[in-house]
Amino acid sequence: MTAETDTQTTTVYRVTGMTCGHCEGAVTGEIAALPGVTSVKAVAASGEVTVVSAAPLADEDVRAAVDEAGYELAGRV
Repeated sequence: MTAETDTQTTTVYRVTGMTCGHCEGAVTGEIAALPGVTSVKAVAASGEVTVVSAAPLADEDVRAAVDEAGYELAGRV
């Protein structure tokens, strides 16, 4: 899911392998480091990661960040 406003884009991704708060923190930290990202909220229980950014992000960039954290990007919700 992607929603765009006049100034920001919100995208929800599905990430597999997250089981706890540490997992959420690792994924959040890697995605937050991407250029243009203003907010990240990862929820291990649902596997959903909500990302707010100044412009739409390339899926490859998000996938690389999630991989770096040790998890797998399953796609957009």
